[in-house]
Amino acid sequence: MSYVNLNTALAPAGSQEPLNQIQKAFGSTPNMFKAVANSPAALKSMWGAFGALGAGTLGAKLGEQIAVAVANRNRCEYCLAAHTVLGKAAGATAEEMAAAQTGLSGDPRTAAALRFALKVVSERAQVNEADVADLRAAGFGDEQVVEIMAHVALNLFTNYVNVAFNIPVDFPKTALKAPA
Repeated sequence: MSYVNLNTALAPAGSQEPLNQIQKAFGSTPNMFKAVANSPAALKSMWGAFGALGAGTLGAKLGEQIAVAVANRNRCEYCLAAHTVLGKAAGATAEEMAAAQTGLSGDPRTAAALRFALKVVSERAQVNEADVADLRAAGFGDEQVVEIMAHVALNLFTNYVNVAFNIPVDFPKTALKAPA
């Protein structure tokens, strides 16, 4: 059972328009959005960030691979399940999404992004010049490096909401993996 209200009829008036947009985008309103709807400011911020990053230069597939890596590291079953589904919809295979959970990929560029994202999470952003140089060597420019950080930050927020408030998973479950 969730520790916060999940009834969208009880959400503040300022949350209703974003909730309508989310309903249209997903065909239903996922529980995470219902929880965040308790704060119109948080919901608008989160929904806007998803939209902005979805239109970014990294592409949806890599964004979802970063999301599952961060979710697995943070032990967030909700985001792991949701982003596994979204990653497959963005063109990733089940195998690619499973590998991404532990920061792995057969694609060197994706692997570099996942390593960096997981270091940001594990080391609380204490990265160094060599870490950024590794991203550049894999073909990422400053725009993409900052976008990777933005994906990590957004996913930290959503992971923390789901874990802290015990949000029920309403996507097909995906098993957490031990970190690599």
